Amino acid sequence: QVQLVESGGGLVHAGGSLTLSCVASGGTFRRNGMGWFRQAPGKEREFVAVISWSATSTYYGDSVKGRFTISRDNAMNTVYLQMNSLRFEDTAVYYCAAHNSRRARVIQPYEYNYWGRGTQVTVSS
Repeated sequence: QVQLVESGGGLVHAGGSLTLSCVASGGTFRRNGMGWFRQAPGKEREFVAVISWSATSTYYGDSVKGRFTISRDNAMNTVYLQMNSLRFEDTAVYYCAAHNSRRARVIQPYEYNYWGRGTQVTVSS
């Protein structure tokens, strides 16, 4: 059973940066593709980014392309989300998730097998 714990959320001014981390335990991290999602109050969970198990493939949601970067360190069982040029509309709870698919472009929440509890990111305008 894979367990995921996010950290790094907080309050930041618009235009600022944050880096989220997600540490995995209880499984074989390097075999899982890893993704980030977010959910704002009253909205559906939104795909943010995904990285393949080998880190050779990454995909991003349209709203974060060019501003966010996903990366992973398999030796540390950790996936990161570097967020730059933050906007008010980036405010949400950010979730880390792991999937077992062999495909790289896994962007739907139902395709993920494990989820963290989330970390709050608040961007002040």
